[in-house]
Amino acid sequence: MDHVRRALFAALAAWASLVAAQPAELGIKAAYLYKFGGFVEWPDGAFAAPAAPLVIGMLGADALADELEQAVAGRRVRERPVAVRRLRPGERIEGVHVLFIGAAQDARLREITAAARGQAVLIVTESESATGRGSMINFVVADNRVRFDVALPAAEAGHLKISARLLSVARRVIES
Repeated sequence: MDHVRRALFAALAAWASLVAAQPAELGIKAAYLYKFGGFVEWPDGAFAAPAAPLVIGMLGADALADELEQAVAGRRVRERPVAVRRLRPGERIEGVHVLFIGAAQDARLREITAAARGQAVLIVTESESATGRGSMINFVVADNRVRFDVALPAAEAGHLKISARLLSVARRVIES
């Protein structure tokens, strides 16, 4: 009976640490999404006006969108206000500068990135092998830390330049 209690305690402890880690992970991802904007150079014409906001589109990640809205309230990136726009599957992404595609949309990732092709949109994901399917930055959890990989060919195809400072803190940079 004692071994059953220990197993139950271990299971509850593991569940509690998972539940506690999720809000921290969301906060870290939200901070990254906000900060990425300061390390990317968009081409001329990517913004409607000099004072137009940096728009972060969120697709398939409502809890992260909630966290991001709180994190960016009243903040600016390169003198631009930051706005969060929740997108529904199939909705057009015009006017979005950073597009986060949550794991819930993994099956549609190729379709979504194809729809963004030719637009100056930084595509950020959190799915396995997403950098091979059109993602420019992909979140990964390694050693219990939120990290990210960068796919330079995808960013270059979107006419975006990612700062060497951001590349220096990436877990992995894919160059070809």
